[in-house]
Amino acid sequence: MIDHYDTARALAQAGFVVASITHTGDTRGDRSRAMRITERPGQLIRLIDYMTTGWSGHGAVDPKRIGAFGFSSGGFTVLGAIGGEPDLTLFARHCAEHPHFFDCAQQRGPGASAAPATFAPVAHDARIRSAVVVAPALGFAFEPSGLKSVSIPVQLWRAEWDTVLPQPYYAEVVHRLLPKAEYRVVPGADHFDFMAPCSDALAKVAPSICTKTIDRTALHRRFNAAIVRYFKKTLH
Repeated sequence: MIDHYDTARALAQAGFVVASITHTGDTRGDRSRAMRITERPGQLIRLIDYMTTGWSGHGAVDPKRIGAFGFSSGGFTVLGAIGGEPDLTLFARHCAEHPHFFDCAQQRGPGASAAPATFAPVAHDARIRSAVVVAPALGFAFEPSGLKSVSIPVQLWRAEWDTVLPQPYYAEVVHRLLPKAEYRVVPGADHFDFMAPCSDALAKVAPSICTKTIDRTALHRRFNAAIVRYFKKTLH
């Protein structure tokens, strides 16, 4: 959770046990399974299995108070894990219509994998009782009824000027399909503003994710506080 270390720290300081996952073949250094995105919810569920049974400190985890946080591809992952059923056959049409979009360009980039002939079934986990979904990827894939089985509380975030996942194809779709979600739009923000504020060293090597569109430090004070409050309210 290094991209969201400040959010993890805020949750830990509030008394939550926090764990994150590195998805197989879907990292900055390894994109070999990035198109096998429906495998990701199952990997999240295996983390929950470990934290509630296999981890030496599992006694500190209340299996009836499990929340999930996901940003971008992680947002898609969480939506799947809480009951979402995406239709990834829509991806080809989406990219034919919007080939310049980030997600479509990524599948053509160096090291990216080709889309599989068939996608793995999405695994769901009823142990997740609350979710925070931030700028979710592939929101269009849940139309028209792919989120009908989601019944837990969801806090949904969108950057007003998201240039990576532009509207109305991503978070706006999820909002329309989950009208009861607590929906928050951050004025002036872009996609990567939801990641932790950049150090000077990171800004030098990864300027694309460190562009200063707004005061990211101030945003994250509000962002992290709102997430802590939401999980406290919904995981009581």
